[in-house]
Amino acid sequence: MNRNLVRGLFLMAIALAFGLTALRYPIGELSHAGPGFFPAMVSGMLLVIAVATVVRSFFVEKVHLPLYFRNILIVLASLCGFAVVSMFVNMIAGIIFMVFVSTLAGTSYSWWRNVKICAGLIAMALALQYLLGLNLPLF
Repeated sequence: MNRNLVRGLFLMAIALAFGLTALRYPIGELSHAGPGFFPAMVSGMLLVIAVATVVRSFFVEKVHLPLYFRNILIVLASLCGFAVVSMFVNMIAGIIFMVFVSTLAGTSYSWWRNVKICAGLIAMALALQYLLGLNLPLF
């Protein structure tokens, strides 16, 4: 499997998913942009990059894409666990669970690095809750 081709196709899928969703909202004009304008522009730029990546993949040397199913399952389990822990306990506990479980898929495990990642993600969640007013079940 060609890593460059898969990367381009994956970016293309993300761009199309967000771009088509953005079209449900009014785009507006350049002088008075609607709520769908920014996501449509970003997904359009991402689509251009994705198409360039796919086209480029046919002209450069193929890079093998190894699939490590164990690591994929660990990351999926950490995301599912995040959702379950967030629902039954709170989101801070879910973030801690997700970080510590998902790093088991890596090659080096650092307890201190995980604590710093958790602190950063919790700070971002608190900022989203208090600065933007999002209703997040943090506590």
